[in-house]
Amino acid sequence: MAAAPKIIVIGGGLAGLAAVIKIAEMGGNVDLFSIVPVKRSHSVCAQGGINAAKNLKGEGDSTWQHFDDTIYGGDFLANQPPVKAMCDAAPGIIDLLDRMGVPFNRTPEGLLDFRRFGGTLYNRTAFAGATTGQQLLYALDEQVRRYEAEGKVKKYEHWEFLSAVLDGRGVCRGICAMDLRTMEIRTFPADAIIVATGGIGAIFGKSTNSVVCTGSAQSALYQQGCYYANGEFIQVHPTAIPGADKLRLISESARGEGGRVWVPRDPKDGRPPADIPEGERDYLLERMYPGYGNLVPRDIASRAIFRTCYHEGRGIFDPDTGKNGNQVYLDLTHKDEAFLRKKLAGVLEIYEKFVGVNPYKNPMKVFPAVHYSMGGLWCDFEKNAGGSLVVGSPRNQATSIPGLYAAGEVDYQYHGANRLGANSLLSCIYAGMVVGPAMASFRQALAQSSFDLPSSVFERAEKRERDDYQRILTQNQNGGGTENAYLLHQELGETMLRDCTIERDNKVLDGVIGKIGELEDRVRRVRVTDTSPRMNQGAQFVRHLENMLLIARVIAEGARARDESRGAHYKPAYPKRDDAQFSRTTLARHAGVGSVKFIRDFDYQCAGKNVHVTDELDLSLVKPRERKYEQAGAASAVAKRETDKESPVGDFPGSRASVSGR
Repeated sequence: MAAAPKIIVIGGGLAGLAAVIKIAEMGGNVDLFSIVPVKRSHSVCAQGGINAAKNLKGEGDSTWQHFDDTIYGGDFLANQPPVKAMCDAAPGIIDLLDRMGVPFNRTPEGLLDFRRFGGTLYNRTAFAGATTGQQLLYALDEQVRRYEAEGKVKKYEHWEFLSAVLDGRGVCRGICAMDLRTMEIRTFPADAIIVATGGIGAIFGKSTNSVVCTGSAQSALYQQGCYYANGEFIQVHPTAIPGADKLRLISESARGEGGRVWVPRDPKDGRPPADIPEGERDYLLERMYPGYGNLVPRDIASRAIFRTCYHEGRGIFDPDTGKNGNQVYLDLTHKDEAFLRKKLAGVLEIYEKFVGVNPYKNPMKVFPAVHYSMGGLWCDFEKNAGGSLVVGSPRNQATSIPGLYAAGEVDYQYHGANRLGANSLLSCIYAGMVVGPAMASFRQALAQSSFDLPSSVFERAEKRERDDYQRILTQNQNGGGTENAYLLHQELGETMLRDCTIERDNKVLDGVIGKIGELEDRVRRVRVTDTSPRMNQGAQFVRHLENMLLIARVIAEGARARDESRGAHYKPAYPKRDDAQFSRTTLARHAGVGSVKFIRDFDYQCAGKNVHVTDELDLSLVKPRERKYEQAGAASAVAKRETDKESPVGDFPGSRASVSGR
């Protein structure tokens, strides 16, 4: 076996870059694949900040309170040990990023500044203006480029992951990928693989995600044997700019810095917002949830705005059409402009650029938009005696395919039924840091290196992908090709966005599932109009569409089967959480096109050992309780900090707890 492990990382966002850094630090060599230039990865779009309970404002915040808020905000659907480990590690991660040179905002005293985000009463979110994701991504990429200069890292930008290379025992031995400029298909061997390819927003047509976030990579792995967990839990962000092409995020930081959501009390009031007196405005979130106001969790805020516009017909009135639109005001005009430019310039510039209205002087018009997938590839963890994770366990972040790991939005591990704002950047970086030591442990247990396998293992995988690409290029070219992939995608997006997001109804979901089946049939009749050998985006998109349809089915069928309301999954016919029936992870297994099999348990191999997995949740640290945000402190009224469960200082500099699994 080679002296230094060879690892492949797929995805150049925060999770992928964090994993690359940890692997390179441990002496490994990394091939980093990204469908776009690394600095264009979707992590760059994150605006508001990253959570850590450093308590620099003296509010009594703690890592235990951060953990409790996260579990509570996720409606008790997350396994608790990995969430606790993440929250314990968060302060050290902030210190590490600060030392890397991330230009975090600071107080006049020179301390790190923190703002408040949804689902908590504490100022817990470190931020770099309103471009935090960009600053974090650039800082991590600087470290990766250092290892790149040392020859430990090689980047393959504009390469698309097609599938994993599996040996005869089902162990992942490398990947098959395509150069998107030449359309060359190649295999790459490795001792272990990490997939960190982000979200699935394109399945819903228009979302706040980058257009490359199609979920194609996780769909390919789902078809190869990975389990997909909690797919039905899709986060809809309360505030985005409606657009004809896509939806653009207006960060939760706008509300964290004092932004207020309102509509006129008179539904037919067509006056400019500045002319509507304070007493004639309905600050709906403050009225409905006085304890948390405009900073209730995202699922709750989105449903409140949706109900106001759709069910009550009280969206902003348009005098030109004589109708109430699906928009509400997000108002920052009461804040000092110099303050806003210091804290929120990045996000407010986006609004001004795409809407043409000055948000410093005029309330912004916003509406909820698909933003994040809490569900994703199932991955494991190993729990230690203190209720956290075993540092370096090969099970941490391991998928059900041996040698294949997942980190970032592509996994399901940290957010349960609803993600709290500013926990995404934390979970991405934390998972990337965890997965490095885990893969090193896995590699040590390998009996045979991928580089010692017969070449036929890789040749078969390469031939399979070449044949599939030729199928896409040649199918229906001699007649019968009546379908357009882009129009089919539009139909898919419109159906999923309308019928499978904020509110769900079983009869409507039956129609969604039927529509997906129809599209699965029609996609076979797609004919690509561009058969050129280089930079063929049309053929590439057909593959993405076929893969999107499979994950769309997982989402819709998972939503249909879960007859309760929990976090982002809301059924008016079943308005309460049903722990007796549904306090468990949804585990989906691919059973062919047009079929999903939901299972309760399975076995997989990890580092030579058999691991039995069930859908049972690990709720060993905090007992489930009813979710209430009407009163301040209600969320944590019965949460008790268990100081005897604090972990010792571990893998992250400055952390009060170790990184450790189940």
